[in-house]
Amino acid sequence: MKNILVPIGISNSGETLQYAIDFAVEFAANVYIMDVFSVPSKAGTLANVSEKVAQNNKDQLLDVVNKIDAKGIDIKIATFNGSIVDGLKDIDRELGIDLIIMAPRSNDIQEEKYLGFTSGKIVKQTNIATLIVPKGTNFKPFKRILTAFKSGVLKRKRILNPLITIQSKFRSKINLLLVKTPGYSDEDLQINSALMDISSQLTISENATTYLGVTEHFQSNQPDLLCVFRRKRGFFKKLWEKSTILKSEFSAPIPVLILSVKKD
Repeated sequence: MKNILVPIGISNSGETLQYAIDFAVEFAANVYIMDVFSVPSKAGTLANVSEKVAQNNKDQLLDVVNKIDAKGIDIKIATFNGSIVDGLKDIDRELGIDLIIMAPRSNDIQEEKYLGFTSGKIVKQTNIATLIVPKGTNFKPFKRILTAFKSGVLKRKRILNPLITIQSKFRSKINLLLVKTPGYSDEDLQINSALMDISSQLTISENATTYLGVTEHFQSNQPDLLCVFRRKRGFFKKLWEKSTILKSEFSAPIPVLILSVKKD
């Protein structure tokens, strides 16, 4: 794990950035923070407006950086004129981002929402592995990981790279939870061999949704990390209908690692 990106605008405090720093230290990874702004290109617009906005945003990011313990990591700052998704894709093409670490929602989003509009768009529209960290969470090594899914089919082994890297570093115990939801096929029950190789235990459950399966088996597993897969009709399937997720639809008191199985 080489490059970690924190879209700092999603969280108005330095909590997420401090978590990312503490996490990155374990892997000797680079940390990039990014904020986006939108200055439309119109006739008559001052040529240096975007530069001024970019500098103002950079100054604000520096203020956040100065309030956290960087632990010797050289934090790099990026600003982008445009949408958050386009900015993430642009910096990923340039640098190769291994992991996004972000808060589930902005501080100004209603309390009943787990994923806000911006964080929901990132989960929905990017193919980068994402670690969602609840507000107020301090980093600690992951010892027990619950990996939940409704289909064991993975097209590419490298999808698992972030999970394998985390397990290797922290010697994590990975328990698999295969949730048989209505309409499952026999193919869904054929679990990828690479996923089986890194697991310690497999539980099969029958529930209406994967989330309900997680809820049923959460206490018995007592995980400190939940891992799910980003599929078009998968764990966060409601994101394909809208970009926000209510806490009544999904909520987790622990970090959630989302791995992408979508095509690049």
